[in-house]
Amino acid sequence: MGVVTRSTAPETDLGQPRRPGPPAPGPRSGGPWVVAAAVTILLLIMAPRYGYHRDELYFLLAGRHLDWGYVDQGPMVPALARLIDTIAPDSLLALRTPSALLAGTAVLMVAAIARQFGAGRGGQTLAAALGGASGITLASGHLLSTTTVDLVVWLAAALCTVRLLRTGDSRWALAVGAVLGLGMLNKLLPALLAVGLLAGLAIAGPRRLLRDRTVLLAAGIFALLAAPTLLWQATHGFPQLGVAATISGGDSSYSGRLDAAILQFLIISPFVVPIWSTGLFVLLRRPAWRRYRSLGWAWLAVVGVVLLAGGKGYYPAPLLLVLTAAGAVVAARWAQHGRARARRVLLAAVVVLTAASNTVLLLPTLPVDRLPGFVVAVNYDTGETIGWPAFTDSLAAVHRRLPADEQARAMILTGNYGEAGAVARYGPQRGLPAAYSGHNSMADFGRPPDDADVVIAVGWQQPQQLRTWFTEVTLAGQVDQRVAVDNDENGGPIWLCRGLRRPWADIWATEVRHSG
Repeated sequence: MGVVTRSTAPETDLGQPRRPGPPAPGPRSGGPWVVAAAVTILLLIMAPRYGYHRDELYFLLAGRHLDWGYVDQGPMVPALARLIDTIAPDSLLALRTPSALLAGTAVLMVAAIARQFGAGRGGQTLAAALGGASGITLASGHLLSTTTVDLVVWLAAALCTVRLLRTGDSRWALAVGAVLGLGMLNKLLPALLAVGLLAGLAIAGPRRLLRDRTVLLAAGIFALLAAPTLLWQATHGFPQLGVAATISGGDSSYSGRLDAAILQFLIISPFVVPIWSTGLFVLLRRPAWRRYRSLGWAWLAVVGVVLLAGGKGYYPAPLLLVLTAAGAVVAARWAQHGRARARRVLLAAVVVLTAASNTVLLLPTLPVDRLPGFVVAVNYDTGETIGWPAFTDSLAAVHRRLPADEQARAMILTGNYGEAGAVARYGPQRGLPAAYSGHNSMADFGRPPDDADVVIAVGWQQPQQLRTWFTEVTLAGQVDQRVAVDNDENGGPIWLCRGLRRPWADIWATEVRHSG
């Protein structure tokens, strides 16, 4: 009797061997949901502490002048700020609730990316914990911020890209194009991610995707959704290029090439560097991760562009969370072998140290009147959430000393949009006149009346520029925020200016306007 042999390879209906399918994602886990809820609740508890950030005050003003674009951003966050302020006026908790929810969403996305990489339940929970404790998640989730929206946009696009690379189904590119296109209504940074993803595909493949019709359709969807913001920028002379040039010159927070390079090792947490470095290594070098290699190159490409262009160091942070998700998969598997208990304790210590340090440094956990100087030194944004009512009181003290006829025609000129936003928020109940500023889109929100020849100016450390606009400039006071905090306003001079040399129309657009 003959022996009949059968191939062990699975067969199709035509009897041909099937090609091996993509590795299955890990099992679903409830752990990330618990972590996401904890992060969101923590952020909601912390939301009303301290005060408005300068950018939030600016968003509230921009929301009163809705447009398809602004000098430094798209319309999404100003529109959201206006909506929230209409529903719950002057509520800091309400204003920051969307960011807390977005931060929780980011945690779930980091875990979902790890699951697509093959993480089990423990690996997914570890990825969620590292993502939730990370500096970029906590810092951006505390404030109403374009950064928070960018974080979720980049992670959503990365998650869709991972699914595209895992399955080979190019229809996921449509989701990538839609997410990035909608993200352009927030900032132009999704275009940077698109460049990074395309560079990764060109370097590491699969290059066929660069010629795929569905991917080309996705590019069209991206362009269509981004069109309103891009058209606004084009019709206004691309003012965001001027903002980018200012950032590149180091005249903005978190900018400068050296600072941007160092921030890559700090923005998640120094304790997590070994994990995301491992993630980068396996993406670039391990054969089993070959299909995802373009993501490692995408991060390298984005960091390279940021360093060459002098962008802000936190721009690539969402991709660092993708590397962290990959590293969490490896770390979770590592913790199952050898001295497993000791390894798990080590990973738990990394999570605890990351969460504890970032909570103290990035969230308003300490009493504002006993805030150590190193907190503001590490986290510039903390200082910019302190003392705005007292700042406005300092201006009101100068205004009250003016003669009645000068009070009637006085106005306030500020050096930055946060100061103008503080006057808009706290000035009316203190009897202050309107504030104007040439900072970014504030210059487009209106210039002072032609007869405003008595000006209280703040935000200029030296009076030289003011003296080119006024015949008389005298020191009238000093900002006292009543706490020992080293921020951009505290202790700054307040100038009283009289005798306008030229009409406001002549100097506003060319001399007062500035970006950064």
